[in-house]
Formats: sequence, structure tokens, C-alpha cells
Amino acid sequence: MDMTATDLDADGISKEAIDIRNLTQAQLMQLGMSQLAYVKPVWMDGETAFAIFAADGSPMAVAADCELAVAAIIQHEMVAASVH
Repeated sequence: MDMTATDLDADGISKEAIDIRNLTQAQLMQLGMSQLAYVKPVWMDGETAFAIFAADGSPMAVAADCELAVAAIIQHEMVAASVH
């Protein structure tokens, strides 16, 4: 099926129902991408900091502590995941 601009909502997502049992690998990788971020401890300037990454691994920000990193994610209406 070919999609046109009128078949997509404001976020570029199909308005039609999708059978999740038949998702392509690309569709599966995009699932929740814009709503999920994860926090990972990193070593920066001789101290532990907490980096915030998008679901695809793109760096977004660094915070001084884990609670601040999670608060920043929530403030941006995203879901935080912790990576150890």
C-alpha cells in the first residue's frame, strides 16, 4: 500500500491500524523512539555524571546526578529508563 501525506497524522504516523504481528524490523525499531530516553553513568572531568541518551543511542544531555537526569527526561514528557 502506498502512503500519501493525507494518510499520515501530524507526527507522520499512519492513521490506519497496523497489525503488530507483521511489523518490519524498521517499524519495530521506531516504536516508542521519540518517547523513551535512558540514563547511563559516565565519567566526565574526573567525576561521575549521568548522561541522557535517546532510545536510538543519540546523546541528549548530561546531568550532575541521576535524579536530575530523570527529572529532565520527565519534564520533556518522555519515559526514563536506567542502564547499568
